[in-house]
Amino acid sequence: MDVLITGTSSGIGKGTAEYFLREGHTVYGFDKKDSAIKHKNYMHYCLDITEKETYPRLPDIHVIINNAGVQNQNDIDVNLKGTISITEHYGIQPQIRSIIMIGSASGHTGSEFPEYAASKGGVLAYTKNVAMRIAKYQATCNSLDFGGVMTELNQPVMEDPKLWKEIMELTPLKRWMTVEEAAEWIYFMAVKNRFCSGQNILIDGLEAGNCNFIWPEEE
Repeated sequence: MDVLITGTSSGIGKGTAEYFLREGHTVYGFDKKDSAIKHKNYMHYCLDITEKETYPRLPDIHVIINNAGVQNQNDIDVNLKGTISITEHYGIQPQIRSIIMIGSASGHTGSEFPEYAASKGGVLAYTKNVAMRIAKYQATCNSLDFGGVMTELNQPVMEDPKLWKEIMELTPLKRWMTVEEAAEWIYFMAVKNRFCSGQNILIDGLEAGNCNFIWPEEE
């Protein structure tokens, strides 16, 4: 299948592109940075997903992984509007098989920076909108809403012992997801799954569910 993945120069996007390539798919990668992947079935385009006029003409795309995202003053433009723009341009087509949105646990909990949380909350709602519209093509659309993932972008907290200890106290599984695990989830939901659609799937090591029931101990 022909697969479009945004944000492929590092982190989850790069790991996911490599996973799809190992499984024999053709991958088109969009990123503002140069390619970090060398493979005969990988084509890289340096572009900003917020700039529609730069979108290249591609063969019919069967799978879209909306992974590109930022955590700065451009959260809404990139994380939400960019995702919408890519999906509307390449995804609402009869040949589409599946669309995966990379949401965030923040879209469920409201944690992190205000505009980031709002952008990811929008992605969760947009997922359901797209799922309804592409169902007529027998295609699925879901968001995978990760908590902590061991990527380059998270190094500021991963490498700070004090902050890392605080994070692990909030995470019942006492670890974060690896990029490979994220790629496995994405591949399964994009390729193996054919019936689950319109869902916002929270994958955060139970961080959002970490609550304590306070009650007197029984004698």
